[in-house]
This record gives sequence, structure tokens and C-alpha cells, in this order.
Amino acid sequence: MSDSNYVAMNKILMLIVCSMLVTTLWAQQNEEKNLIIHKPFLMDSLLVQDSIFRVSHKQEGFRIQIFMESGNEAVNRANEVIDQFKEDFPDIPTYLSFGQPYYRIRVGDFRNRIEAERSLRMINKLYSQAFITKDMIEPPVLPFFPETTKTQHDEQSNPFGD
Repeated sequence: MSDSNYVAMNKILMLIVCSMLVTTLWAQQNEEKNLIIHKPFLMDSLLVQDSIFRVSHKQEGFRIQIFMESGNEAVNRANEVIDQFKEDFPDIPTYLSFGQPYYRIRVGDFRNRIEAERSLRMINKLYSQAFITKDMIEPPVLPFFPETTKTQHDEQSNPFGD
């Protein structure tokens, strides 16, 4: 095959690809200039499977223990510590457990020690006795993206100038 045929074939191929791209973009706009984003059909079933999996499966990871105490008032004190921790760190989940004879509060769901160390630096400022411990953790939550429709207000954002 000669170089001129090769160049011509490449130009034709690029023309076909570009025309398909423009046609696809044009087909995704309706006459009202709304952009409709469609969620893949299987996304809902994957999210349902994820929620079922999360209920029945835990994985090895790390948590930070911030409290351990025994005695008659230990559960009341533990609940006070949980309330205060939730005010101080609202994005970190807390877990209260009882293992004879101690009530323990562990926080976070860290998949590796590096994540736990990063949070421990912040937590140690308010809870000086905190330390990292291995534990069974909750798997991370998959994000949910609902199907949305956006209206295009700006004529300049329309690539076809309609």
C-alpha cells in the first residue's frame, strides 16, 4: 500500500469518526435544549446488591479506639463520649461495643493503616489516649447518582448553535 493511499484512508477514517461523534452529541439534545443524563439500567440493581452485601459482609481494616472503661457508670460515660465525639468529628462513624468487662468506643472504617494514622493525628488532639487497632469494618458505600435533567440556559454552551 502506498503512502498516499494510507493517508487517504486515515483521512476517511477520521471523517467517519468525527461525523459519528457529532451525530451522537446532536442526538442527545432534544428540541427544548434540555440535556438528559441517563443512568445505566443496571445501576439500580448494583446499588441494591451493594446494600445487601454491606449488611452481610465486613472486611478487615482498622479503627481508632478512643474509650475503654468498666464499672456501673461505664455505659453512661461511653454515651457521653460518643455524643461529644460526634460533635467534634461528625463525618467519622462511632461504634460502641461491650467485651466483658469493658465498654469500648471505636471510630472510623479505615481500609488501611495509613488512612487510620492520618485521622489519628487529628483525633489525638482531643482524645490523647486514642490508638489504632485492627477490627472488622464496614465496606465503603457506593455513591448514588439519580437520573437528572439539566436545562441549558446559555446559548453559547450549545455546540451546534441551534
